[in-house]
Order: sequence, then structure tokens, then C-alpha cells
Amino acid sequence: MSTSGDCGGMEETTSNQPHPRVAVLGAGTMGAGMASRLLDLGFAVTVWDRTPSPALALAEHGATVRAKPTEAVATAEVVVTMLPNADAVSDVMLQAGTLAGLRPNATWAQMSTIGVEGTERLVAEVVSRRPDVIFVDAPVSGSREPARDGKLLILASGPDRSHDAVDDVFAALGLRTLWLGPAGTGSRMKLVLNAWLAFEIEAAAEAGALAERLGVPYKVLADALTGGPLASATALTKLAKMHSGDYSADFSLEWALKDLDLALAASGADTAPTVVAIAERWRRLVAEGHGRLDISAARLGLKAGAETHDPNRPMAA
Repeated sequence: MSTSGDCGGMEETTSNQPHPRVAVLGAGTMGAGMASRLLDLGFAVTVWDRTPSPALALAEHGATVRAKPTEAVATAEVVVTMLPNADAVSDVMLQAGTLAGLRPNATWAQMSTIGVEGTERLVAEVVSRRPDVIFVDAPVSGSREPARDGKLLILASGPDRSHDAVDDVFAALGLRTLWLGPAGTGSRMKLVLNAWLAFEIEAAAEAGALAERLGVPYKVLADALTGGPLASATALTKLAKMHSGDYSADFSLEWALKDLDLALAASGADTAPTVVAIAERWRRLVAEGHGRLDISAARLGLKAGAETHDPNRPMAA
């Protein structure tokens, strides 16, 4: 049983009931981390992925692997989709017949970031095809390690009756779950948060390049920012990755760009001109082959190296 506070805030859950059976569709960076977390906590988890190898790795951790998504969801009480984009979710759940294969009164927790239009389209399809299924729009804020450690921020939205059905799963995966209102509200909030993230990453990239260009050592810059009001823990972590040249992906640049495009599609360029500028620069980096690197690869393409001064050139006034 869950105890509910205000719909816009965090809701804490306590339960003595057995864990629900969960199907995770999509075993990429985030889906694999989430499935591993659920397995660690004793959930029965069935996994499907288009690519066999990530799912088989989870089998070694105790997951049941199915060759088809329809098979994976057959007995699940909660179905989690963590797929790349709205088209992929639609292909798997609608075109492949997976929505039709859900057990009666199952809960579908759509946790991918697919934007406002994609979410609203899915809501309409569920109402039309399977009105007994509870659809919860619940994108997450966080990357690989928070997913693995149960420290995600879950931006949940859906009908009031959905809370009890997924509270146990969300409590396992999230440090906090915010219930924000009707389905689609969570996706709107996710686009806002990812735009904010882009500002922080680009700020770290450009400030780091500027410091290097002006001969300010990284350690001096990091010391000046640590503990102060100017940089979040995320920005400082990514600044460190940029400095070390470690672009191993926690959250890839191409998926960050996808999220910016979703935000612009929902709002228009006039609302967020800085998002437009960042998206265009990151689009060039993705086109150059850097898309699968971490979002900290935003540091690439910025002129670096300490500035050299011509002693014969007069100083600017």
C-alpha cells in the first residue's frame, strides 16, 4: 500500500507485498542498469532487447531472456520500456503486437525519453486498444550509474490508480519519484531538465576551453568552482571527464542531442534560442562521429591551448 502526499511531490512507499513481476524491454545502458538493480533487490525480471548480447549478459545476473517482446511481457505485472526513441517504442509496443500481449490490467511504465507528441500518441493508442492497461509516463533523470544504483529521479505522470501498481518498482529504481499529474506531464518536465543539463555541459566545455586558452590550470579552475554556487556536481564531474579526455559513455552525446531536438519540437526556437545554438554545435560533433561518446564530448571542437602573445603586438585598449 502506498501513502500519498501532494501529487506534485515525492511519494514514499511502504509495502509487505511480494514484488511484482517486471519485464524490461530495452537492455541498453539505462535499461541494463535498471534491470540489474531490480534483480539485485529480488524482483523476477524478464528482459528483451533487439540485440541479444546485452540481454544475455543480464541472464548471467538472473534475468529471464526472451527472443520476442510479446513473450517477455506475457506474465509481467509491470512492463518497463527503455528504448531509444518514440519510433522504437511504437514499433515494439504497437506494430509488434506487444501492447496486445500484455496481461489484463497490467501497468506499462514508459520510461524512455520520447517527447511530448510521442507520449500523447501512445496515451491515445492505449485508450483505444487496451483501456484496461494502466499507462504511466515516467522518464528518468540520471545516467548509467544512478540507474544501476537506484538513484534515478523518476518523473512520473498518469492516472491516480497507477500509483500502487508501480510504487514498488519506482522505489527500487529511484532516489525520488515525483508524481506530476496526467500522463505526458512527466515527459514535459524531462525536456526542461535535459535543456538545463545541456546548458551545464556546454558551460563546462566552454569554460574549460576558455581557461586552457588563457593559461588557467584545470586544478585552479576546479578549486575555484568546488563548493561554490556556480557549478553543480554534474558539471564538475563532466568537467573532470573533459580534462582527462575520458569520453566513455554514461549518457551519449547523440541521445542528448535527440532530447534537445524533442524540446525544440515541443516549444519552438523562439522559446529557447540557446538550446538551438547548442544543438547545432552538438549536431556537428555527432556528424563527425562523436555521437556515441559521453555528453562530455561537447568539449571537442573548441579551440584549446594556451594563448601566445606577440611581444611586438600592442595590447588592446
